[in-house]
Amino acid sequence: MFRTYPNSLVCILLAVVMGGSGPALAAHRETTPGPVEARVLRVVDGDTFIAEAHVWPGQRITVSVRVRGVDAPELRSRCKAEKAAGFRARAALAGLLAGGAVWISSISGGKYYGRVLADVTTEPGGDVAARLLDARHVNAYNGGRRLPFVC
Repeated sequence: MFRTYPNSLVCILLAVVMGGSGPALAAHRETTPGPVEARVLRVVDGDTFIAEAHVWPGQRITVSVRVRGVDAPELRSRCKAEKAAGFRARAALAGLLAGGAVWISSISGGKYYGRVLADVTTEPGGDVAARLLDARHVNAYNGGRRLPFVC
């Protein structure tokens, strides 16, 4: 049986698993280095997926993961061109995450609407954010105002 946990609890559990203590447990915005192996359950959009994180042997948690460093076009945009780009970005992310091991690292909480923020890599393939950026499915994003897409 798998459970979905709030963002703060996920970060605390990951901090414990990865050797965090004291301040890391007190502030869920701390970064957990990882890597943590994850099985992708569903791709939400071009920069977010739901994963089952394998936090220690026999223990898994379900968590929403936002890929660090990118911002995808919105699927719910009123702009038809942005919406279409959003569906292409989601398909691209799904393709990158399929067919291999997925690892999340530098895991942190924060302002991402119940999601953890993480670097995501695959074997084979490497850095997911870099590959999405290279294919121009997403914009670079490091917080702050998001860049407009096609509209």
